[in-house]
Amino acid sequence: MTENMLVAIGNVFDPASFLLMTLGVAGGIIVGALPGLTATMALALLVPFTFSMNAYASLMMLGGVYVGAMYGGCIAAILVNTPGTPASIATTFDGYPLTKKGKAEHALVTAAFSSGIGGVIGALILLFLSPPLAEAALKFGPPEYFWLSVFGLTIIATLSTGSMLKGLIGGAFGLLLSTVGISPIGGDMRFTFGFYQFQAGLELIVVLIGFFCIPEVLAMIEKKLGEQTITSYKPQKGVAKQVILELIKKPVLLIRSSLIGAFVGIVPGAGGNIASLMAYNEAVRFSKDKSKFGTGIIDGVAASEASNNAEVGGSLVPLLTLGIPGAAPAAVMLGALMIQGMRPGPELYTTYGDITYTFLFSFVLANIIMLVLGFYGSRHVARVINLPVSMLAPIVVFLTIIGSYAIRNNMLDVGMMVFFGLIGYITKKTGFTPGPIVLGLILGPIAENGLVQSMLMGQAAGSMFQVFFTRPISVVLIILCVISVALPVISSIRNRKGGASIA
Repeated sequence: MTENMLVAIGNVFDPASFLLMTLGVAGGIIVGALPGLTATMALALLVPFTFSMNAYASLMMLGGVYVGAMYGGCIAAILVNTPGTPASIATTFDGYPLTKKGKAEHALVTAAFSSGIGGVIGALILLFLSPPLAEAALKFGPPEYFWLSVFGLTIIATLSTGSMLKGLIGGAFGLLLSTVGISPIGGDMRFTFGFYQFQAGLELIVVLIGFFCIPEVLAMIEKKLGEQTITSYKPQKGVAKQVILELIKKPVLLIRSSLIGAFVGIVPGAGGNIASLMAYNEAVRFSKDKSKFGTGIIDGVAASEASNNAEVGGSLVPLLTLGIPGAAPAAVMLGALMIQGMRPGPELYTTYGDITYTFLFSFVLANIIMLVLGFYGSRHVARVINLPVSMLAPIVVFLTIIGSYAIRNNMLDVGMMVFFGLIGYITKKTGFTPGPIVLGLILGPIAENGLVQSMLMGQAAGSMFQVFFTRPISVVLIILCVISVALPVISSIRNRKGGASIA
């Protein structure tokens, strides 16, 4: 092991490989910042070009792209309220309000610093704790996935800043959208309306682009022509030092969010979107002044970005040890490993130990490079996004169309993106926020699979209660669900009593 580590350190600092990794991080940031272009897409496009490269150089470059793209999504989320990647959904909640206050620099510095901290913590967890953490992920069965999904849905109470009822309605609508396509268990066709393209369900990225991007473009057009830019972003001197000092005083927020992200990443299928939403939820829950969240506060940006970047390292834990991708980009990384003739499992740490540890060490280094490039480079990407409305609106629409079409080369996806964009615009006007809808869409398939499979297990065991309510991890998740639902209700009652006593 020690010999492999020494070889790995030499490989990491090989000039050619180091340059490829740095270019990968920079390219990933640009891809992540463009709405509709995701880390999964970038990795899938790059994998064929790694055929002729040596194993450690190709993995270092792909790892750099993964890290950079996960961070890059925050730039568009902060400046134009459009998540560049699904993992940046929660970043829009406070990042864009900060921009509207003229504090885009505060949000961008917060995102870069928090992403770097979260990414390094996730990479260190991957480096030192991957085998035992992978064993914990193995213990998740269908009942645990079902209760994990239910726990995720309880976050709707936090995301519903205006009306909890509207948030629950939005979440139910998202669950309904998740049922489109072929039933994962019974094979029944549902809500396809005669379109065979819907058999695989609604493409998440298409729906995200529609709900988060089109309403914002329409809002731009509604503005007076005299308002030439979407944001008032201008680099401000002294802001970086001020924000970093403020974040350093909040180590619990950064560490808690990073650990949540890493844990969610380890659970296969969860992804950075769930990680960021859960971390945001916990940041609100532990805050002394919950009312500030959603109005533009750096704590919300820090929680989201630290968690979704820590999730990157977590998602590779089950991949490297079990061959189970923790997220969609990790599945592409699995393909890259197979191309190099490397099979996930114990062999990676023995037979291919030098290559594996090269990749692990480079992952830590890639997050440090991402912090540097994000800190100094995001402002340049921001200038590209910060264009006059007359130029920016057509560019954003063009990118949304290209991004929607490129996912499955399907024009129907473009039509669905526009359709959901119009729905998002109308619902936003009536007080509904897209967060609960998207959360329901994301968690719906996980909840359905877990529920149906658990019911089949209960029928076989002769006891539904035993399957759903006696497994240790399920009991812990049920308790967390009860607490998550109860706290907002208790807080609301206290606020009403407090208001009544003041009156």
